[in-house]
Amino acid sequence: MTHEEQEELTVRMTIGRLADITGVPASAIRYWERHRLLPTPARESGQRRYPPEAAERITVLRTCQQAGLTLAEIGEFQREQPHREAMIRAKLAEIEQRRVDLDHAHELLTHALKCSEEDIVRCPKFREQMAAWQAPDTTPRPG
Repeated sequence: MTHEEQEELTVRMTIGRLADITGVPASAIRYWERHRLLPTPARESGQRRYPPEAAERITVLRTCQQAGLTLAEIGEFQREQPHREAMIRAKLAEIEQRRVDLDHAHELLTHALKCSEEDIVRCPKFREQMAAWQAPDTTPRPG
């Protein structure tokens, strides 16, 4: 953000200006407001006027979306500590499972690149890796 943009953030801004600064379409900003992910802005002459903090909150929303949080999870994330802890713990477990799945997929694909078998499904090593991946994980998870 340029110095000029930062100066403009010291006064309330229109939705168009907020959209320009954050790179988020005005329609997305209105959508987030309807879902109570952004506070309802003050109005001046019927136009929404956003405080400087709105740009920061939008950055948080975009980061949460990029991290894979759903709108409901983002709503929970913005609540006070006791309410968000359960969602965060569940999301961390989900991410850990995705890591495990990605590691298995990486192993399978890496082997498939090197494998000399005409039909990869007939390869004993590939089949062994597939069986290990599909077996239930009985490893205790940190909690």
